[in-house]
Amino acid sequence: MSTSSLHNLTIATIGAGNMAYSLISGLVQAGVPASALRAADISALQLDRFKALGVPAFEDNAAATADAHIVLVAVKPQVLQPVLKALPLRREQLVISIAAGIPLRTLQEASDPSQPIVRCMPNTPALVGAGITGMYANPFVTPPLRDQAAALLSSVGQVIWLEDETLLDAVTAVSGSGPAYFFYLMESMIKAGIELGLEPDVATALTVETAWGAARLARESQTSPATLRANVTSPGGTTARALAIMNDAGMADAIVRALRGAAERSAELAREF
Repeated sequence: MSTSSLHNLTIATIGAGNMAYSLISGLVQAGVPASALRAADISALQLDRFKALGVPAFEDNAAATADAHIVLVAVKPQVLQPVLKALPLRREQLVISIAAGIPLRTLQEASDPSQPIVRCMPNTPALVGAGITGMYANPFVTPPLRDQAAALLSSVGQVIWLEDETLLDAVTAVSGSGPAYFFYLMESMIKAGIELGLEPDVATALTVETAWGAARLARESQTSPATLRANVTSPGGTTARALAIMNDAGMADAIVRALRGAAERSAELAREF
């Protein structure tokens, strides 16, 4: 999505961690002037990265958001409520939260009853511009504000709008936590490669490039993963032997149970806040 809807807008991030940095740097790379961006954090070290991009940096949240049209809340969930309550927000400002597990009702209570708020669940591949973000907007987010939120998050990957906030728990389970599942599989493949006699760097390269290639093939071929898997699996061959062992170990069922557990934990965290 084009960042044209962000032209002539000022965007401030409260919290200057890795995800906020990836979003701000993504906007700069997409052509948004650094002078139109703001970063606020209590850590001067965190702010140094933003200064290197030419982005004005603040240790005071209120100063950073004073002239902002969009306020990106990127602080840890445990401190979000007091941080948001202390902000002198205006009703016309769009608030975008990427704080995991914080429901809209909590965000609304900490701001204004009619504050336009978009709750997002991005994932860590956003750090390399390859993320995907599930998004849900409250009723006060107008179509132009939806476009602005989507343009901001699409600067680091794809975005998907949801019609039910509770589906963010499923998004968290599938894509929010998802990179860790693939890293876990990659760890196991690297370990197996080493046990089979490969040097660690060779096992790592083979695994990482295979993962990247498989993901690219799934994305670009317009073919389902099930079909792609079948295409690689010759009857009685090496792939068939490996997949049979995985099936006998109940791997598919374990994955379903794992994602269900992650979604349940996401819902539990939301209730805690």
